[in-house]
Amino acid sequence: MPQTVPGDAVTPLPSLAAQAERLIELGVHELARMSAAELRAFADGADGDGDGGDVLLAVHPERAPASALAPLLRHGGKPGFTVVDMPDVDRFAPHGIELPDTPLYLVTGPDRGDRMANWSPEEALPALTKEDRSPLVLTEGIHWLLQQPAVLERNRCFMTIGSRLRKANGTLDARTPAIWISNGTGRDGREQRNAPKVGWCWWNNRHTWLGFASATGRRPQQHGA
Repeated sequence: MPQTVPGDAVTPLPSLAAQAERLIELGVHELARMSAAELRAFADGADGDGDGGDVLLAVHPERAPASALAPLLRHGGKPGFTVVDMPDVDRFAPHGIELPDTPLYLVTGPDRGDRMANWSPEEALPALTKEDRSPLVLTEGIHWLLQQPAVLERNRCFMTIGSRLRKANGTLDARTPAIWISNGTGRDGREQRNAPKVGWCWWNNRHTWLGFASATGRRPQQHGA
């Protein structure tokens, strides 16, 4: 097992009401086929749950898939993109994780997982499970960055190994989704340098600049939004 590194610096998330307004500003409610009023109502009803700045508002991936959310990301003025060799990005579904069966839900205690930089996904998953933490799915990682773009730092990026692709033969694809900052090399193109990048890494590979984003839990929509 690789040596761990110090944990993440904790930056409180905005209030759920502010997060709702951010998603409305970006047009996410329209992607999710809901009204701005519905999104605001959910945030208003959930904002008093007492979790402080440790709760992320997420839209279920069936309502707002990764392919639609990724271009809304920003870093250094550049829009986000998905790598060209991941046209099946939306087929990466929650694996070993049961998302709330509601259009909107809450993700508690998001953490970038810096302490596991230079671990492989195969090594990180059991360690997270032992800590009673659940790896983020790809859309949750994108939602986090839509609310807190500063979470994505060069050499401090993260994987979202809660999303996996099951192949036609029943086995899991060895690719695992990650979000990092493009260097503008290869097929990314120079114009993509410093842009937020949704890509993938191999299940058994280690990367010194990728942690493993996780959460303490998820809560369903409970207020009739």
